[in-house]
Amino acid sequence: MQFKELGIAGAFIIEPNLFSDERGIFRRHYCSEEYAKHGINTGVMQGNVSENPHVHTLRGFHYQNAPHAEGKTISCITGSIYDIVVDLRSDSDTYLKWESVILDTDNRNQLYVPPGCANAFLTTEKKTIIHYYMSELYAPNSYQGFSYKDPEFNFIWPSAVEHISKKDENLPYYFDSLRFIKNT
Repeated sequence: MQFKELGIAGAFIIEPNLFSDERGIFRRHYCSEEYAKHGINTGVMQGNVSENPHVHTLRGFHYQNAPHAEGKTISCITGSIYDIVVDLRSDSDTYLKWESVILDTDNRNQLYVPPGCANAFLTTEKKTIIHYYMSELYAPNSYQGFSYKDPEFNFIWPSAVEHISKKDENLPYYFDSLRFIKNT
C-alpha cells in the first residue's frame, strides 16, 4: 500500500498493491500496521456500505463532532465517485481548505478522511457501491452536516446533483450550523 498525503493535513489517498494471476486480482483492503506507519490509528469500530443505483447522487457533507469525531476510510467497490474532503479543525494549518479526489473501480484507491474533517461524494456512474471503515460508532448527538452548495467554500462539482435526500438538501451552510450548535 502506498499512502499519498493530500493537501488536507492527515488526509491520504491509499493506493493498493495488486497481485494478479490467471484467477484474477488480489489486493489487501486494510492493514493496521500500514496505517500506523503513517500515524493513522483507525481503531475500526464500524463498517458501512452505501449502494447508489443512480448517477449524480450526492451524499453529504457529513461529520461527527468530538468526543465522537471519526476517521473514515472510503473505497469504491463498483462505479465511481467524486469525493470532497473539508478540514474543519480550527487548529489545523489546512483549516477550511478542501480537496477533491476520484475513487473508482479502475483506480481501486481508498481515501482516508481524518477526524475533524467532513466529506461528501457525488456518484459519477450508475450502480456505485461505497464501503466505509469508521473509527467511531454513529453518535446521533455528535452528527453534523452542512450544505454541498455552501458559498463559503465555492465547491466545484463535476455535474449537477440529481438525487439527494431531503435531509442533505436542507442542511445549513457551515457557519450557520455552528451558530445553531452554539445556541442549543
